[in-house]
Amino acid sequence: MTFPLLDESTAPEAALEALKIAKTNFGMIPNVEKVMALTPQLLSGYTYLWDLFDTTTLTPIERQVVYLTANFENECNYCVPWHTILAKNVGIEQDDIEALRSGAPLTDKKLDTLRTFTRTLIANRGKVSIAELQTFYDAGYTDIQVLEVILGLAIKTISNYTNSVAGTPLDQEAEHLRWEKPLVQERVLT
Repeated sequence: MTFPLLDESTAPEAALEALKIAKTNFGMIPNVEKVMALTPQLLSGYTYLWDLFDTTTLTPIERQVVYLTANFENECNYCVPWHTILAKNVGIEQDDIEALRSGAPLTDKKLDTLRTFTRTLIANRGKVSIAELQTFYDAGYTDIQVLEVILGLAIKTISNYTNSVAGTPLDQEAEHLRWEKPLVQERVLT
């Protein structure tokens, strides 16, 4: 089955406001939003949560670390290229962008702790040990950021799963950054 790519002329009326927001934010409507437009509630929820995540205490760089880590772990071939662009736009160094695209440690220890914590939440379906929480806190994060990471993961669950199910085609604007998850030796997270 092929999921339709809806736009302002074909989407249900209830999706039009969220499509307008996407167009304003990106200068075009990315295909993931075009797929989500089939269910306006999904698109509206995604757009709303995306905007909320931007108001958290996590910096723009930290938010992209959460997003790219989730994209990597969930093998979102659609989202990794787009978030590569967004990561560059917020000032993440190219070496760290490549590390996030390959599942490797980051050069900044605090950001790498965020990456590891995010990865652990995904791998263990939200379960983390007291020691893993303490490592996160020791890096300078708080209970607030724990919950903010969960918000970021909720957003990525929506887009990663949508793209996986729909096979969302990559937009021309991100085609030059096409990505497939590399074969890496995964360490077992407990």
